[in-house]
Amino acid sequence: MTSLLYAVIAAAGNVVGAAAITARPRWAPRTLELLLAFSAGFLVAVALTGLLPEALARGGVESPLLILLGFLLVHLTQHALVGHFHFGEETHVVGRDVGDAALVGLLLHTFVDGVAISSAFHVDSALGVLVFGAIVLHKVPEGLAIASLWVAAGRSRPAALGAATALGVATLLGVALTDWLDPLARWGLALAAGVTLYVGASNLIPEFQGKAGWAHNVVFFIGCGIAVGLRVLIGH
Repeated sequence: MTSLLYAVIAAAGNVVGAAAITARPRWAPRTLELLLAFSAGFLVAVALTGLLPEALARGGVESPLLILLGFLLVHLTQHALVGHFHFGEETHVVGRDVGDAALVGLLLHTFVDGVAISSAFHVDSALGVLVFGAIVLHKVPEGLAIASLWVAAGRSRPAALGAATALGVATLLGVALTDWLDPLARWGLALAAGVTLYVGASNLIPEFQGKAGWAHNVVFFIGCGIAVGLRVLIGH
């Protein structure tokens, strides 16, 4: 029940991100860039210092293959099958097929978010809270991304909000199935490690790379530091 409650809060982030698009005409670019930089640092640190060690300790020799599988699945669904996708507000006109494909890719990703939350709480509550923090940080940009893609593709704003809501439902489904299916509970951390590392390193970091000034890099390192600091403070 605890993991489901945290998943509900995380899923709400998808709706909040979409509401930022549907309720106002434009999101402040610098605000989003700094949020993405912080989220990237937090996610990379959690993946490398929390999820990867636990996945290897619990899953044994098969874990690296599942970590790679999680990594590759996100790339396949968000980039190989979708020619135009980024975590942020879409300002160019795109085709409806791009919006639909992005939704399918993000549904897989948000499902694994739920798997990650549930799997982490199966280890202990400290890791569960840390993973929840990592996931909730990128939920708002995720909702913002899918809603802006759908609006840019000519969909209505209520439809864009509905697409983001579907992402939240996928997160809840990931928690429910992990609690019910032993294979997901066993291998969920490994899949989540690959997905989390990809989202942080391959999705989010490129969104602010090359930006002028030090602010983005400073915020990125702060995100890393806070993730490691929380890991120490909660004793995990």
